[in-house]
Amino acid sequence: MTDERTEPSEPTARVSEASQDRPGSQPDPLAKSRIAAGAFGIVLGGLGVHRFYLGHTAIGVAQIVVTLMTLGLGWVWGIIEGILILTKDRNFLTDAAGRPLTD
Repeated sequence: MTDERTEPSEPTARVSEASQDRPGSQPDPLAKSRIAAGAFGIVLGGLGVHRFYLGHTAIGVAQIVVTLMTLGLGWVWGIIEGILILTKDRNFLTDAAGRPLTD
């Protein structure tokens, strides 16, 4: 008898990630919506709501501080980021946990 060793199987996390790429697979229930994040950025961007929604709390707080210190002019920052989120800019493809945004 020969002793045959098999290669260890891949971890389940990798298998489940790979199955998400296949057509007909279930989407990640924790994934955030790109449209919701973009709308939050355009409408409530000065308050950093889109950043809080995506899990980037430190930048969300910074946006609030900038908006207050500039007497509202910091609102433009949020509007620009909202547009970038909706146009699928490479800097806004995932949330803070690394999950891809859904359409």
